[in-house]
Amino acid sequence: MSDHPTSLSIDPKLLEILVCPLTKGLLIYDRERQELISEKARLAYPIRDGIPIMLVDEARSLDDATKPADGA
Repeated sequence: MSDHPTSLSIDPKLLEILVCPLTKGLLIYDRERQELISEKARLAYPIRDGIPIMLVDEARSLDDATKPADGA
C-alpha cells in the first residue's frame, strides 16, 4: 500500500455535500492542485492530507493569478 501524497483523493460523498463557506455555492475539485474551487467567490480552498480546509482565511484568491502582467 502506497502513501504518496499525490495519490490522496477526497471522498466523493464529501464533495457532494461541501459548499463554499462564503457563498454557499458549488465547489469544483481540482485533483492536480488538491484544491476545491469556488468560482463565485473566486477562491481555492486547499486540501491537506485528504482534508478540505474550508476556511476563507486559508483560501487562495483566484484573482491573484489573473492580474494584468503589464502593471499599467
